[in-house]
Amino acid sequence: MASLKALKGRIGSVKSTQKITKAMQMVAAAKLRRAQSAAEAGRPYAQRLEKVVASLASKVTISSTTPKLLSGTGKDQVHLFVVATSDKGLAGAFNTNIARLARREADALIKAGKTVKFYCIGRKGRAVLRRLYPDLIVHSEEPGDLGKLHFDDAHRWAEDLIGRFEAGEFDIAHLFYSEFKSVLAQVPTKQQIIPVQIPVDAPKSDVSAAIDYEPDEEGILADLLPRNVAVQLFRAMRENAASEQGSKMTAMDNATRNAGDLIKRLNIEYNRKRQAAITTELVEIISGAEAL
Repeated sequence: MASLKALKGRIGSVKSTQKITKAMQMVAAAKLRRAQSAAEAGRPYAQRLEKVVASLASKVTISSTTPKLLSGTGKDQVHLFVVATSDKGLAGAFNTNIARLARREADALIKAGKTVKFYCIGRKGRAVLRRLYPDLIVHSEEPGDLGKLHFDDAHRWAEDLIGRFEAGEFDIAHLFYSEFKSVLAQVPTKQQIIPVQIPVDAPKSDVSAAIDYEPDEEGILADLLPRNVAVQLFRAMRENAASEQGSKMTAMDNATRNAGDLIKRLNIEYNRKRQAAITTELVEIISGAEAL
């Protein structure tokens, strides 16, 4: 049984922890507003660029001059998983959910006889995948504060990925990140970024419409395709920044509530023990007085 002194010390310790989790919740709430605004502002551009690229790609006849980012390698044997997480924890299941989705997809491909490699952006995702696939991680990055990343960072990663693709290191690249829906909802998402994926239900162009491109579709795609990879990566980082803060805010709120519940239970136990000690002392005094 814990002594009164030990209980009092534990209550003080939990109160200190509660103050820390409350402060972290407030910080996450402040950062969430900025991160959410940035994510929402970047979605229309990224989505529109993806549609423009898909529309142009659907009009191109694959040939020897077609950009490789569009035509692909002609195979789907080697898959590169770009797993974007964060460097920091205390964000609930944010990092775990992204890594879990990547792991589930990787296991399915490996079972089908495919080769899977991992390109990790974020220390937490790398830690999970390294335990499970120690020999399959080909590169890792530590992005730091997701809210402070710039387009130059995404452009640098995109150039590295495109260079690896053109060198024949993989056939298809999939991007894994968490799409921000609300403070309580962040959805792990998988997106193919290399080569460009043309939706099977893409609307057919109106045959009566005559559209002239200058330069031609392939020339435009040669410039847009690398830019699209960088934009999709940057969008994923923006979504992750908002999702991380939303998940952290929820996790710290739950931790603060749990600390409050624990403090109540400890106070009840402390008061019971204190009352029991007082009662015991009174009984001893009365017994001694009666003995006299």
